Amino acid sequence: MGIRLGLVGLGSFGSAFADLFKRHPLVSRIALCDREPERIRKFAGREDWKDKFHPRDAYDSLDAICRSDLDALVIITQPWLHAPQCIQALESGKHVYSAVPIISLPDDRETLDWCDRLVQSCRRTGRHYMLGETTYYRPEAMFCRRKAREGAFGDFIYAEGEYFHDVDDRCNLREVQRSREASAAGREWIALREEYRRRGARSGPMHYPTHSTCGPVCVMNAHALKVTACGYRNRNDDPYFRDCAFSNETAFFEMSNGACARICEFREVAGSIAGHETFRVLGTRGSYVEFQWKENFRTTPGTAKPLAVAKLTPEEMRDPLPEEVLKAWYNTSKECVEYGGHGGSHAYLVHEFVEAVAHNRLPAINIWESVRYMAMGVAAHQSALRDGERLSVPDWGDAPK
Repeated sequence: MGIRLGLVGLGSFGSAFADLFKRHPLVSRIALCDREPERIRKFAGREDWKDKFHPRDAYDSLDAICRSDLDALVIITQPWLHAPQCIQALESGKHVYSAVPIISLPDDRETLDWCDRLVQSCRRTGRHYMLGETTYYRPEAMFCRRKAREGAFGDFIYAEGEYFHDVDDRCNLREVQRSREASAAGREWIALREEYRRRGARSGPMHYPTHSTCGPVCVMNAHALKVTACGYRNRNDDPYFRDCAFSNETAFFEMSNGACARICEFREVAGSIAGHETFRVLGTRGSYVEFQWKENFRTTPGTAKPLAVAKLTPEEMRDPLPEEVLKAWYNTSKECVEYGGHGGSHAYLVHEFVEAVAHNRLPAINIWESVRYMAMGVAAHQSALRDGERLSVPDWGDAPK
């Protein structure tokens, strides 16, 4: 039996996921919700949506769709709304998928409080929360998790994660900001932002840390214990960074498995070291760096062999998906499976959430996993504001078995 799913937020990013969710074979009925009706009409009028969408399943508010008989909601709205909207959905009895980050606010204490409230809401309601962090399902992350399960890394010793997204890059952050602020929710944020300015709360790129923190955490299956960080302050009075204490932040973490991790979140940088959104993981036996698997096959002291280096393609690194799912997403005109953006991760995020809801199991990127990504960034930002003071990273424990 299929699940009944609602999509909340049909802007440019939400729309990119709509067809993947609609076409998944475990979704039997789909609902649409947006404050701006033209966004709903874009899908409601399509012939290929009529098998799963009925006009009565169109909603203009989160309150209304939370009163529905749907099983789950996919919330892809503005970042400052994510956590409160997800809690409302959980408390209404719905499983929830949230776009990243968990929430984006200038105030660190508020952010951690929302993390705690989400954890408590999942515990209390028994509903599932999944964060749509794309790095988790990039091909390299899937490959490295398989290698980690095999023990092929040996002992983990060091990891790096980085998100180098210049404000004027191809995905222009100024344009993203203008588009968000032009919406109904965006205009509300402009008014709220003034209160944070009055209080002197200033943000930074570590308030959106999940693209860089996810890789090391999910591969090593370890969380951060301590952090020291520093920041680079914009020096040319760029209005984009008016509310930011830093335009770039770099952090060094002590991890729970004894390894160290370096995390970079940059919004003012000409180019990148490698891919602008990537990670590396080094072990005593094997290492992953830039689409290469390197292994010395050491088992005991003195048994290392000459280093073997294998170059990998995305197709080689991806986990398999069920045939019926691949068939549903196959584009006959292009003769390929449409995996979606961010390294093809969109398809895997959709499948993981839908399958988790259908089988009532904890999703891979559950709330306990998600808050670990977020807490690293918050603690790093606090450390940078305190000139690199070494701070503890909050943690809510492992997910229940």
